[in-house]
Amino acid sequence: MTDVHQPHIRSYNMSRIRSKDSKPEMIVRRYLFRKGFRFRLHVKSLPGKPDLVLKKYRTVIFVHGCFWHGHEGCRYFVIPKTRTEWWLHKIESNKKKDRSNRDRLRRDGWTVYEIWECELRGHDSPALVDLVIDLKKKEIP
Repeated sequence: MTDVHQPHIRSYNMSRIRSKDSKPEMIVRRYLFRKGFRFRLHVKSLPGKPDLVLKKYRTVIFVHGCFWHGHEGCRYFVIPKTRTEWWLHKIESNKKKDRSNRDRLRRDGWTVYEIWECELRGHDSPALVDLVIDLKKKEIP
């Protein structure tokens, strides 16, 4: 099946998709900042350019979009009906890179958190509460 949009419309639509400062990422950033945590954003020297880096805790956080990173079993991860093979390859490639980056970071002594877009629906998401509890345990007295 061919694309349902003309190339210029598809190009415009894709250009509107953010890789930084997405709504889910902003939710996590605001939540952690309110809880008193300070962090750096998108550190290029680390594998995968983590969305948030809490150097004090040797912790990185990736905020994943359910579609782009292939969140299995999630209602927001739906394979498009057009160019299906291409999308499956694209998403599988993203998942492979995610695994590789996660493994490299852990080998280097970093704690890695992955927060999914769907986990951030609603206030005081359990994913964020658990993250803060874990970070508090790491605090140096």
